[in-house]
Amino acid sequence: MRMEGEIRSLITIGLSVLASLYYSYFIVSKIPKGNLRLLSLLPIFSIFLTLPLLLSSSLLSGITGFFISWLATFKLALFAFDLGPLAADPPKSLPVFVSIACLPIKMKQNQYKPPKLPLNFAVKVLGFGVFIGFYDYKELIHPDIFMGVLCCQVFLFVEFFDLCNSLAKITVGLEAEQPSDEPYLSTSLQDFWGRRWNLMVTNLLRQIVYKPLKSAAEKVVGKRLSPPPAVVATFVVSGLMHELLFYYVRRASPSWEMTCFFVLHGLCLVVELGLKSLFSRRQWRLHPAVSAPLTVGFVVVTSFWLFFPPLVRAGAIDGVVAEIKFCFELVREKILTPLNTTMLKNL
Repeated sequence: MRMEGEIRSLITIGLSVLASLYYSYFIVSKIPKGNLRLLSLLPIFSIFLTLPLLLSSSLLSGITGFFISWLATFKLALFAFDLGPLAADPPKSLPVFVSIACLPIKMKQNQYKPPKLPLNFAVKVLGFGVFIGFYDYKELIHPDIFMGVLCCQVFLFVEFFDLCNSLAKITVGLEAEQPSDEPYLSTSLQDFWGRRWNLMVTNLLRQIVYKPLKSAAEKVVGKRLSPPPAVVATFVVSGLMHELLFYYVRRASPSWEMTCFFVLHGLCLVVELGLKSLFSRRQWRLHPAVSAPLTVGFVVVTSFWLFFPPLVRAGAIDGVVAEIKFCFELVREKILTPLNTTMLKNL
């Protein structure tokens, strides 16, 4: 009964999103860019924010919250000012508009750069499955090792957004960039957050928070001092959006630890930029063999401290893993087993 209810909710969500995007494409786009167009999108924003609440599944609520309540809302907010991935001259076709709005994809702008440590999709799926299997023995695993497994799973989960790139290419011919660019090779926080990790989110936050606030701050404190407040504000917004996703997943009041995680990284990034500016004049910098482990280590340790504990305490990880296992079992039972049976009969 629960599955039937979830399917009905997913259909309702899909139709609501399509109707909202049709309205945005055919009606909102005809309104002059600016505050009036933004005002016309406010009903859509309110709908998108409530859609994940129709679901009881932690996994589906989180994915819907990320794809629609966060990314699609931010893209439409930029579209109100003819900015971001939805804006184009000439206008995009309706299928392309809908695909870009709904999927966590960033249009390819740079020439493909082969990874230094190539991990193909099959290896990532296998690794994700192995890490999921760890949960059967989590009581026997040291807490720090368990947190390390969570870090790996988050990386692999974001990498699965590459499936959205494939879907966009097959359906509407869009070429999209990879979700991340080997974040485990980051040599600084600026490199990690600005150029390597979750590039779709990074690009949206840069356009919707960082650039406008930096421009506004320049009028008050000057060009040289404008980046720090814009950087911190960008991380605050990211933290708040992660708290919202956490609420969708577990329907629990925020502990604000995730926000503290992002604020901490924002402040540390400001310090890092100041140090870079100071030492660049002296032509001195850390070797990547030193800076890369320091950077990744800092991200991992602070994740252990602030990011993952609220998820573990609330049972969010357990709930999502149980649903992923259920999906794996469903695929095995409904697809793989009948397929194997048919192949054996044909031998």
